[in-house]
Amino acid sequence: MSFKLLMRLCAFMPVAGALAVSTAHAKDTASYPQQPIKIVVPFAAGGAVDVSARLMGTSMSKTLGQPIIVENRPGAGSNIGANYVAMAQPDGYTVLLATSAALAVNPSLYKDLPFDPKKDFKPVVLTTTLPNLVVVNQKNSVATMQELTEDLKKRGEAAFYGSAGSGTPTHLGVELYKQKVGAKAIHVPYKGGAPALADLAAGRVDFMFAVAPESIPLIQAGQIKALAVTTKERVRALPDLPTIAETGVPDFEMLTWYGAVVPAGTPDVIIDKLNAAFNTALQDEHIASRLRDLGFEIGGGSPKRLEALMASESDKWGRLIKKMNITLD
Repeated sequence: MSFKLLMRLCAFMPVAGALAVSTAHAKDTASYPQQPIKIVVPFAAGGAVDVSARLMGTSMSKTLGQPIIVENRPGAGSNIGANYVAMAQPDGYTVLLATSAALAVNPSLYKDLPFDPKKDFKPVVLTTTLPNLVVVNQKNSVATMQELTEDLKKRGEAAFYGSAGSGTPTHLGVELYKQKVGAKAIHVPYKGGAPALADLAAGRVDFMFAVAPESIPLIQAGQIKALAVTTKERVRALPDLPTIAETGVPDFEMLTWYGAVVPAGTPDVIIDKLNAAFNTALQDEHIASRLRDLGFEIGGGSPKRLEALMASESDKWGRLIKKMNITLD
C-alpha cells in the first residue's frame, strides 16, 4: 500500500467514524425515550416539590411510555442535587426539578459553586410558582402593608423578621422590600419556614415572608394574619389579599418558582419531547387541582419562558445580593 493511499484512508476513517456516531445518535434521539427517566429533586422526600414531581411523573410516564423515577438528593441549598444533574450525561434521562434558588440565586450567593446554571443546564419548562405572603402575629396591631412599613421605619433595628434561612426567597424578598421602602429590620434565619412561623405565631419575631402552603393553615387557625401577597397578581386562595405593589410599592414582585432543566448538550428534539410531556401533565385537571391544593400556581409553556425567567431573576437577585453583600461561603 502506497504512503499516499494510507494517508487518504487515515483521513477518511475519522469522518466515517463521526458519521457512524452521528447516525447512531440521531437514531437514539428519534426513538427517545428507551429507558426510565430520572427526575432529581434536590430536597428531601415528602416535601411539596417532591410531591409535585411525583404527580407530574405519573402523567409523564403515560405520555413518554417509560417509568419516571423521582430521586431525592437534598443538601447545601439544593446545590448537591443540581451539581449531580449538571455532571450527568446529556441524554434526556436525568432531569433536575429545581427552585429559583438553584437556577438563579445561588450563583450570586456562593463564591465556589461547582456549576453554572447558564452554562451547565438547558431549560425544559417552568413547572409551577409559589406565592409568598407577608404575615404578622395575630396580636400585632399592624393591619396593612402601609402600617407595617410605617412601623418598621419608626422602630428601625428594634424590629425583627424571620426567614426559612439565609439566602432563601423568604430572606431576599424582605431585603428587597426593605430596600424599596427604606425600612430597617434585623434578620433572624431559621432552618426552614415551619420553625420561623412557629416563632412568629409566638411573637418572637415581628413579621416574615412565608410560602403560602406553610402559612395559610396558621392564618386559618387564627394564629397569624396576612397583610399582602408578594406576587404580581393576587392569588386564588386569598382573592381579597392585595399584592405588595397594590399597597404602594410599585413593581414589587417576589415569588418562588420551580423549573425543569437538563444537562447542557441535551439535543433539542429530546427537550421538546420532555417539554410536551411536562405540559401535558400540567394541563391535566386532576394534577393541576392537586398542585393548587398544595399552594402552587400552574406554570407551563416553552423552554424560552423558563430561560427568560432564569435570566431576569438571576440579574434581579444578583444585584440585590451584591448591594447587600450577602454570602453563604
